[in-house]
Amino acid sequence: MKINCFILFKSAGQAKSTIVSLKRSPLTNKIYLLAGNDCKETVSGCETINIDSLYSTATIKKIAARSDTGYTLIYTRSAALRPGMFALDRMLQIIEDSGAGFAYADHYQIVGEEKKNNPLIAYQKGSLRDDFNFGSVLLYRSDALKKAVSGMDKEYKFAGLYDLRLAISRIADPVHINEYLYTEIENDTRKSGEKIFDYVDPKNRDMQIEMEQVCTGHLKKIGAYLAPRFRKVEFDRDNFEYEASVIIPVRNRIRTIADAIKSVLNQKTNFKFNLIVIDNYSTDGTTEAIDKFASDKRLIHIIPENKELGIGGCWNAGVHHPECGKFAVQLDSDDVYSDENSLQKIVDAFYEQNCAMVVGAYMLTGFDMKMIPPGIIDHKEWTPDNGRNNALRINGLGAPRAFYTPVLREIKVPNTSYGEDYALGLYFSREYRIGRIYDVLYLCRRWDDNSDAALDIVKTNAHNTYKDRIRTWEIEARIALNKSNRN
Repeated sequence: MKINCFILFKSAGQAKSTIVSLKRSPLTNKIYLLAGNDCKETVSGCETINIDSLYSTATIKKIAARSDTGYTLIYTRSAALRPGMFALDRMLQIIEDSGAGFAYADHYQIVGEEKKNNPLIAYQKGSLRDDFNFGSVLLYRSDALKKAVSGMDKEYKFAGLYDLRLAISRIADPVHINEYLYTEIENDTRKSGEKIFDYVDPKNRDMQIEMEQVCTGHLKKIGAYLAPRFRKVEFDRDNFEYEASVIIPVRNRIRTIADAIKSVLNQKTNFKFNLIVIDNYSTDGTTEAIDKFASDKRLIHIIPENKELGIGGCWNAGVHHPECGKFAVQLDSDDVYSDENSLQKIVDAFYEQNCAMVVGAYMLTGFDMKMIPPGIIDHKEWTPDNGRNNALRINGLGAPRAFYTPVLREIKVPNTSYGEDYALGLYFSREYRIGRIYDVLYLCRRWDDNSDAALDIVKTNAHNTYKDRIRTWEIEARIALNKSNRN
């Protein structure tokens, strides 16, 4: 079996090392250079293909037309690639043994002068994120690639490669090879906390629209798409003394907890509300800081009996407290509401939009509460009709979040400290409308003590694996729901 290789091309000098490395393998058949439309330079022994972008449908179709060997390799970076010894042999071998549609592998990254391990994670049914990290070397079974491309009936500028990936996954599963098979150069050296907002950056809006279209089409093909029909919410199910409760789980936030509490107690509403703070065994003086507000009877300070609670478990302790209000409203312990009207707006939205969950907008700030890029995070990609389908593609629904307490008590919050809010959003959206508020309701402080400020690769992979798993469960549940509705 031979491999046709497709690599990004800017100049002979840039591509020379990669070409030499690929030609060392007897498996390499032809090398195609994916060059811009204005590129006139050529390399002896290679064929140049002029493209608009690596990620367009037009480029994917050009690659498929030249995939006349058993396997097709696409290298997605322009920096030099260094395949390991027999790396292509190993990838081809694993695809043949597993029957996979394509393979990707762990690898090394050169960051500055340092060489780092870059382990990846296994692909699941719920790995629908368009930013799923496959590394830069993708080896496809050519028959699967060509079959997938033959069914691509829409032209995309940004989402062609994403469309290809989902289409192939419907034919044969991708396979992750957890062996370090090559070395690439990494130029994006931002911390994890700086990358997580890329998908809501306004400059990426056109790309996100295309990604949503591709993902929605995929969900329809696998039977997981949900039409815009929602269960009506009856708001008189139980009797509540309080209309709303703001819930703040906290552990060791001595520098911020007082600001958060003040921003809640300063809310102006036409209903009765309280504040439930679940103090998860703080050791830095946070407990004492909370107690300074004890004279305000609206504050309920809980130290749970269970010492093994994550953020989700703390939420359960608050939601199931007998004095929890009809609506449970989120505020993180290092954030503050933007003004005194936030809580009123949230509660009003439940009734106005007949929803079981409400999600607002927020502004990113530094610790000093001055705005930092990208500024306002409003998740305007959400649409009433398709938001719950697009939610399976993105890694979050936004904040602050609020829930109709009777439904939340039935569902329960996963006892984790990451992804619990996303799991709830998917679960609620399966049956209920999620309401949106596009006003800035709170200020989200970004600082070194944020839980996602600077995660290492192991923690990042663990978080992504968990969210992919949440999506997998949700997709399976939605497929089953659609089947039952047809019967």
